[in-house]
Amino acid sequence: MEIKVSAGVIINNDNKILATRRSSGEFKGFWEFPGGKRERGENGSEALIRELKEELNITVSIESFIGEIFYSYPSFDLVMELYSCKIIEGEIKQTVHDSIAWIESKNLTSLLFLPADIKALELIKSKLTF
Repeated sequence: MEIKVSAGVIINNDNKILATRRSSGEFKGFWEFPGGKRERGENGSEALIRELKEELNITVSIESFIGEIFYSYPSFDLVMELYSCKIIEGEIKQTVHDSIAWIESKNLTSLLFLPADIKALELIKSKLTF
């Protein structure tokens, strides 16, 4: 089974990146870049804008497409589209995550990220400058 998701690399004015920690499910306690599953008829950026509004109460503008990551978990294959984005409206509210953090890019590897997000870190570092 293949699952398509969109994830946001949200960078603030201090050049820190937003990371969120899962509060439940199989991957509880793991960090990830915020986002979620695409719904039927959505493209990647539409899904990301919707998911960030639902999960974090923020509206973002998509700055650029960073790239796509493929990762095979034991029970599914993940296709993750990564987008660089900026918050244009709203204050972050935790609704589905148990923690959020603004992290300097050099410290991102100190968090326990999901395997696909670890792979995404390599792509982010190669495409974005901080």
